[in-house]
Amino acid sequence: MKVNKIMTVRILFSMIVLLGFASCSKKSSSKNTSAATGWKINDPNGGFQYNSSFTKQETAPGLVLVEGGTFTMGKVQDDPMHDWNNTPSQQHVQSFYMDETEVTNMMYMEYLDWVKRVFPPADENYKHIYEGALPDTLVWRNRLGYNETMTNNYLRHPAYKDYPVVGVNWLQATEFAKWRTNRVNEAILEREGYMKKGAKVVDVDANNTFDTEAYLVSPSTSFGGNEEIILQKTGRGGKKVKKSKGDDDASAGADGPTNVYAQKTSGVLLPEYRLPTEAEWEYAAAADVGQREYNIYRGQKKYPWKGQYTRSGKRQTRGDQLANFKQGKGDYGGIAGWSDDGADITAPVKSYKPNDFGLYDMAGNVAEWVQDVYRPMVDDEANDFNYFRGNVYTKNKIDKDGKLVFVTSETIKYDTLSNGKVVARNKPGEIAQVPVDENETYLRQNFSTSDNIGYRDGDKQSTRYFDFGSSEEGEKISEKKRMYDSPIHKVEVVRDSTGKIDSTAKLSRKFDKTGKRTTLIGDDVRVYKGGSWRDRAYWLDPAQRRYCQQEIASDYIGFRCAMSRVGPKSDFKKRARN
Repeated sequence: MKVNKIMTVRILFSMIVLLGFASCSKKSSSKNTSAATGWKINDPNGGFQYNSSFTKQETAPGLVLVEGGTFTMGKVQDDPMHDWNNTPSQQHVQSFYMDETEVTNMMYMEYLDWVKRVFPPADENYKHIYEGALPDTLVWRNRLGYNETMTNNYLRHPAYKDYPVVGVNWLQATEFAKWRTNRVNEAILEREGYMKKGAKVVDVDANNTFDTEAYLVSPSTSFGGNEEIILQKTGRGGKKVKKSKGDDDASAGADGPTNVYAQKTSGVLLPEYRLPTEAEWEYAAAADVGQREYNIYRGQKKYPWKGQYTRSGKRQTRGDQLANFKQGKGDYGGIAGWSDDGADITAPVKSYKPNDFGLYDMAGNVAEWVQDVYRPMVDDEANDFNYFRGNVYTKNKIDKDGKLVFVTSETIKYDTLSNGKVVARNKPGEIAQVPVDENETYLRQNFSTSDNIGYRDGDKQSTRYFDFGSSEEGEKISEKKRMYDSPIHKVEVVRDSTGKIDSTAKLSRKFDKTGKRTTLIGDDVRVYKGGSWRDRAYWLDPAQRRYCQQEIASDYIGFRCAMSRVGPKSDFKKRARN
């Protein structure tokens, strides 16, 4: 009996000790208490404000998560073209998000509608913004073919609303991604109570536009500084907050601590939409995640689906084509009513089954632009992690008074492409950008210049003619003996005495007609991936590479957007190892 009492006392004592430890542990690990100082985070009376309740990045509209990993980039089974531009290399890609489908006509029309409404082409200041965003509908024409139905209807007719947009060059695709970033983040700010309801549609104009990066740096100047739109005293969820005396940046709401403005530390705004890198696109298309055989892991998968053939081998769908591509000379869809892939030109998105990442049309339908500048090699000796060629680093422009310089209606910069098309390089509301200089590059080992497109391949140091001196003669030799001597066209719009584009929009065309050029490869040439409705099955291999000048559009190249993932590699929490 006495022994039982002693055991009972010991058990009770142990439970009290454990509860005490649990209590102390809970107190010390409180998400609103600093582990560094013990200070209270998100104190209503001021101090450090931080979203300590953040769990994970929300999935933005249209995207699906692609969990990163290793793969063999550039492994192809067939190479009848003998391009020798695709040596296999082991690469690792971080997790990212990618559009479930290609960008459709309806999605792009929404973009055009916004641009036309905010920057009316009737206004001479904005004329070239809308015109520069328009797809080239004439890409459908053929000297010996009747394609006027697509020329006149493909982009705008509702019959084609779910078809992938074409006639969009690389520059236009990147501008669409920037626009999409800002519109999605606008919607988030409105939803979370940081912005007036409906302002993104009703109150927006050329002088009242929203830019994500500009908002994060200087939120009070967004929408032209209109405080009725960007709500300074509203916390997340629309609950009113009370600002502390002298506290301009943060406050606490009825539903807990919150920022007056959404900031990076709020975890509310999403990273930018962008074009995927070539490595990301190829990794996502191959979708090796769905197969675990050793040879597949090594890069032997030929298509985005399982198997070595373009037709289904499953009993219910045996013989059906698995993608939209050209099956033979004069055969773009098969015999009507039999062995047909359901499309002669492009097909509506989601017409075929997705790959193992849940991505549709990663082979066939349209080929797709990616971010990378083309070179006939992938330099895995320089980098095998998130490989990308095309980095041009910039920074925010600061005036002599130390203030940010924003783009205005008067300071929009336009580029004239070699085909005469005028496109806007920036838009009102954005922060003006300048190249990084020695303030950012001095004594760095990871980068030394703003423009890194030609790093280790195509820059002066890569040529055997490179002159290590800085003489003028050396510069002439280097230019004369460029590694990639692609044509250099000089096409400019005539400007008036004030520097503005002449209303007549006359062009000064100086095309490079020399017969000494030996390649089309240059710093303005971008990679596009995947096969299209015009291509034979050879190009359906995700590892195949092609390139095109960034200002040229076609009837078989479209695009889809990607977004980086912040935080953990996946949503699955792996068990901690001892």
